Amino acid sequence: MKKEIIRIENVSKIYRTGDIITYGLRRIDMTIYKGDFIAIMGPSGSGKTTLLNIIGLLDRPSSGSVFIDGINVVTFSDRQLAWIRNIKLGFVFQHFNLINRLTVLENIEMPLIARGIPRSRRVELVKDALLKVGGELSWLPKKPLQLSGGQQQRVAIARAIVGSPEIILADEPTGNLDRASAKTIINTFSELNKYGHTIIMVTHDPEMANCTQKIFMIRDGVIVDLKNPEIDKCILRTVI
Repeated sequence: MKKEIIRIENVSKIYRTGDIITYGLRRIDMTIYKGDFIAIMGPSGSGKTTLLNIIGLLDRPSSGSVFIDGINVVTFSDRQLAWIRNIKLGFVFQHFNLINRLTVLENIEMPLIARGIPRSRRVELVKDALLKVGGELSWLPKKPLQLSGGQQQRVAIARAIVGSPEIILADEPTGNLDRASAKTIINTFSELNKYGHTIIMVTHDPEMANCTQKIFMIRDGVIVDLKNPEIDKCILRTVI
């Protein structure tokens, strides 16, 4: 039996502007198990990123519960949530979120600095992470803008996994990439999933979603369907 790693119970997110109330999420229930590779899909403004931010403890729900390893974390302090994020979660974003004044090495090692890991050990872990995602050690002294978009996203993924988090959260990770680079990135996620990482990916692209194990469809802040992927329509099965 698979181990439950994240459970969302009756979660709603409300935004208030004066007397106007807008629902970002409405009574969401979701269970994610260790080793899952899931996609969250839906039209623009449907609540995909809001849900991912709540799963990733970047935002708090207006109501409901968020369980990480069976512990309800909604009442945790910001400091406690930051500690959980640093230890258990890795984040990959559409726009890479790399710091251009830092080298690739310095970007990747950032999650390790907060843990007080010595510099020599950080360099070893950075090299391991970069090679694990198919990167090249020659990139380490370069600045992000000296790399292609696909290479920058690999650096971002290396930063996400350098601390060996159980869970990787990816928000439109191929949204700014050409199709060949997107194919490379989704293959990287598939390989990381084989290493045991649980991956939760927001995407608008069916070819990406069809490379996962299950697809949550969200519309108007509500999960409206849970679909099995059509493996034959995965981008890894198509010819570029």
